[in-house]
Amino acid sequence: MEAERLRLLEEEAKQKKVARMGFNASSMLRKSQLGFLNVTSYSRLANELRVSCMERKKVQIRSLDPSSLATDRFNFILASTNSDQLFVVNQVEVEGSKYGIISLRTLKIPSFHVYVLRNLYVPNRKVKSLCWASLNQLDSHILLCFQGITDAPSCAVLLPASRFLSVHTRVNQPGMLCSFQIPEAWSCAWSLNTRAYHCFSAGLSQQVLLTNVATGHQQSFGASSDVLAQQFASTAPLLFNGCRSGEIFAIDLRCRNRGKGWRATRLFHDSAVTSVQILQEEQCLMASDMTGKIKLWDLRATKCIRQYEGHVNESAYLPLHVHEEEGIVVAVGQDCYTRIWSLHDAHLLRTIPSPYSASKDDIPSVAFASRLGGIRGAAPGLLMAVRQDLYCFPFS
Repeated sequence: MEAERLRLLEEEAKQKKVARMGFNASSMLRKSQLGFLNVTSYSRLANELRVSCMERKKVQIRSLDPSSLATDRFNFILASTNSDQLFVVNQVEVEGSKYGIISLRTLKIPSFHVYVLRNLYVPNRKVKSLCWASLNQLDSHILLCFQGITDAPSCAVLLPASRFLSVHTRVNQPGMLCSFQIPEAWSCAWSLNTRAYHCFSAGLSQQVLLTNVATGHQQSFGASSDVLAQQFASTAPLLFNGCRSGEIFAIDLRCRNRGKGWRATRLFHDSAVTSVQILQEEQCLMASDMTGKIKLWDLRATKCIRQYEGHVNESAYLPLHVHEEEGIVVAVGQDCYTRIWSLHDAHLLRTIPSPYSASKDDIPSVAFASRLGGIRGAAPGLLMAVRQDLYCFPFS
């Protein structure tokens, strides 16, 4: 496997990525206009062409803060909704974590550089799960679930994103900053649903805990095992949960009686579910598990309608990235390869090797966006964080 990784990296270094012979945008468009390609085939081939031509670019990380994140190992990266900011969690040499925000607004072709904004250090505390949260505006806060230690119990902390502004910028730092003591959480999700306004969910051991951050009111629901993945639907009053047992179930947010009637949908994988993603029309759900299976489920018929082959996982907690606008699915395997599939026909478009040898400590963390850097940013592309390095794979 290491020999194959080095061979792929050598091929990328020798020449620019080019499409296969006779495979270009103009010929595909012409075939589509003549009726030789249906919409699904054209979409997949167009994405294959764009993805195959992506080149890896090293991103220069700059900082206005002396306590820069750039020298520490990346654990997580999480792009904001508009893809103009990247929330990062870094492991430091001493026990604990640094976390902060990297601005992507300067990430442009052909110069690739970003700025680290102010960051915070938390000694002896490990971030177990995290997500962006929206209170007074979109992505105004970050929700962090910390693992408990001897002197301090597990907790969920809601931090205003404004706390991470540059130390040289003198502005007020408004926004709610609060902490909720909860049992140790495997996962968390923020609700944009009107049925659970200003609420977040924490996936616990055999329990789902729903908390209103404005009132402090909490509501719990039983689960068959540890809840490893969660996502709220935006329009339907549902919270989807993926469990270590392989079960995926939905909670009906309209039900006040926890004893019965709240379980809306049930699906089953053969292994622990590590990620769930609801598609935009909320008629399908995609999930991945610890056997490497990635499945697309029809929620109305409660059956699997498509499976994406090639993902590698045996025991790791690995996220899944679905991008309907670009029609692709992205996942990093335990073998440290990043794989990209066509959303519409499950065709594997590209396998990207890691710049470092495969290791459980060096599994890349990735983010994909249609506009990296926000509205005025670069072309669509993939961001990859591994060890202390950040890479960009733009495509146009």
